[in-house]
Amino acid sequence: MITVLIVDDDPFIRESMQVILQLDPELHVAGVCEDGKAAADFVQRTKVDVVLMDIRMPGCDGVEGTRLIRALEQPPAVLILTTFDDDDYIVQAIRCGAGGYLLKNVPPSRIINGIKTVYEGSLLIHPDIARKLAGMITMPDAEEAALPVLSPEERTSGELAERYSLTQAEQQIIRLVAEGQSNKEIAASLFLSEGTIKNYISDMLHKLGLRDRTQMAIFYLKLSFIPSKER
Repeated sequence: MITVLIVDDDPFIRESMQVILQLDPELHVAGVCEDGKAAADFVQRTKVDVVLMDIRMPGCDGVEGTRLIRALEQPPAVLILTTFDDDDYIVQAIRCGAGGYLLKNVPPSRIINGIKTVYEGSLLIHPDIARKLAGMITMPDAEEAALPVLSPEERTSGELAERYSLTQAEQQIIRLVAEGQSNKEIAASLFLSEGTIKNYISDMLHKLGLRDRTQMAIFYLKLSFIPSKER
């Protein structure tokens, strides 16, 4: 059972989200809050696996709420619920540790699947604006200025592998991580065990000097190494 906290200043949205999430037997709504500060206080008192966070709220918005929550010991994942014109907020939220974002007009099934995706530790980025966000996000734990922008010829010639000593399997895995796939999905795609995928990702984080899967996905996007079907 995945416990979820709904955070939104609109009572209609809060009630709607409760109805939607209760349709899935694997999800349990632990509570609702009106802003980010109230959410952080709630998480300190009650076990929560995923926070479904609105981003524009009076008082304490979703960015500050994400920062407060992710600063806690063993924090829950945070999934931002936003609109297309919130790019700056989204970048700030991801930099504060959000596991991804969804648009408020997506189908209910997408919200449910999105919660499960960030719960599993995957980064959820909407493909329509992933490239734009990649150009706006900085990586404090890596030397961003040293990241090259690879041309199609360089990508196909193995420049990524040569510059960062990535094996073919690692290149496949980093692409799938950037697409938001979970370890289970990656394992199924590559016919490997979940444990093997976890080991690969751990080794790659160390090799690239990155902190987590979110930075790994941003690293991949920063190289402009995005599949053409998602551009």
